[in-house]
Amino acid sequence: MDINTYSNPLNERYASKEMLYLFSPHKKFSTWRKLWIALAESEKELGLNITDEQIAEMKANVDNIDFPYAAEMERKFRHDVMAHVHTFGKVCPKAMPIIHLGATSAYVGDNTDLIVMKEAMVLIRKKLISVMNNIAKFAVKYKDMPALGFTHFQPAQLTTVGKRACLWLQDFMLDFETLEFAIENLRFRGVKGTTGTQASFLHLFEGDHDKVRRLDITVSSKMDFDKVLTITGQTYTRKQDSRVLAALASLAESAHKMATDIRLLANLKEVEEPFEKNQIGSSAMAYKRNPMRSERVCSLSRHVITLSINPYMTHATQWFERTLDDSANRRISNSEAFLTMDAVLELLYNITDGLVVYERMIHRRVMDELPFMATENIIMESVKRGGDRQELHEIIREASMEAGKRVKSEGLDNDLLERLANHSGVPLTREEIDSLLEPSKFVGRAPEQVTDFLEGEVQPILDKYRDCIGLDVDIKV
Repeated sequence: MDINTYSNPLNERYASKEMLYLFSPHKKFSTWRKLWIALAESEKELGLNITDEQIAEMKANVDNIDFPYAAEMERKFRHDVMAHVHTFGKVCPKAMPIIHLGATSAYVGDNTDLIVMKEAMVLIRKKLISVMNNIAKFAVKYKDMPALGFTHFQPAQLTTVGKRACLWLQDFMLDFETLEFAIENLRFRGVKGTTGTQASFLHLFEGDHDKVRRLDITVSSKMDFDKVLTITGQTYTRKQDSRVLAALASLAESAHKMATDIRLLANLKEVEEPFEKNQIGSSAMAYKRNPMRSERVCSLSRHVITLSINPYMTHATQWFERTLDDSANRRISNSEAFLTMDAVLELLYNITDGLVVYERMIHRRVMDELPFMATENIIMESVKRGGDRQELHEIIREASMEAGKRVKSEGLDNDLLERLANHSGVPLTREEIDSLLEPSKFVGRAPEQVTDFLEGEVQPILDKYRDCIGLDVDIKV
């Protein structure tokens, strides 16, 4: 590491080696060479004078990239594609005359970007599936455990720990659908020429439109794309970048929401992220157990969301067939969005693989608030015993106000149930009232909803992608 040169934290601290490689110079320029080979093979198959020897020479040197020489050529030509044409030609002298034949720079540049984005989305999908699997297992384990629900971060009706996890999982399910759509509908630029008219290829094939069509389809197929843009300018429409980064931003907002919930639950001492034996929560406060991974998820997720604005602005400001003011922006925003989302998912996998649940604290908070929630049941049971519903409502309202004041103003325990048991207008004993306070009676269909959701919607996806489940995650900090 050069301590005098800026190093992107995504490289040093956050992104995985797999994702870093996809956006590496070797991946980029070796893919350029594969595209040149696919072009030469297809042109040969369609009748151009290209030899097997030339193609074999190119295939033998896909990874033989002289990066210092390429840098020297780029300084000379001020053009990255021509620099690499000459670098490839240096080790492929027989093939040099036909490398990049009929193509424009966007042939290798744009098509490589699409190949890398597609592979990166597949890697993101793999990691998302593993996170979803962790959450699903957690939801099954805790589907019946009553927990205090919150609206406005104020106590509300009970839910279950597993049902709350399914709120997170539901969001990720929607993100999965968006990501699947983006992967399946990413269209290759293909072989289109300088302004997208395919004029150079029409000239090469002496006006044979059918051969030009077949060239476009054949090259795209060789690069594993079955969908190809029929219409392009010099570049593929940058609207494709918008669609892809929107899928990543959607995933980031779900990650942020989940991580925020975990941070709040950590403060409530109900659920915590994993905390390692020698981990230090604070340099000053030795007792601290800060939710640092969840905080980092939120921090990085915000970065993905902000990066997703760039392709909207870039596409909106492209002039006619293309301008180059997209290039520098895309080099940063597209790659960083993937690298950052990769880091987020690795963190989420680590968190969801070891969530700590404090069952007694959850039960204690439920029982602290349950007397207020049980008042409707107390009214209904009292009416069965001959009580007047309206009178009971007023008795309970007044008692609830007094009990609430006692808790908030005096810091004492909630004595609502004792007040009601001692009130002459309530025809129930304390034991009878207590029997109405079984938490499982207040969670509605939460356990059944968890089962229905997991079995009906989540499990089919996990089954389809079962080979993707499981990550070897190394959280660096």
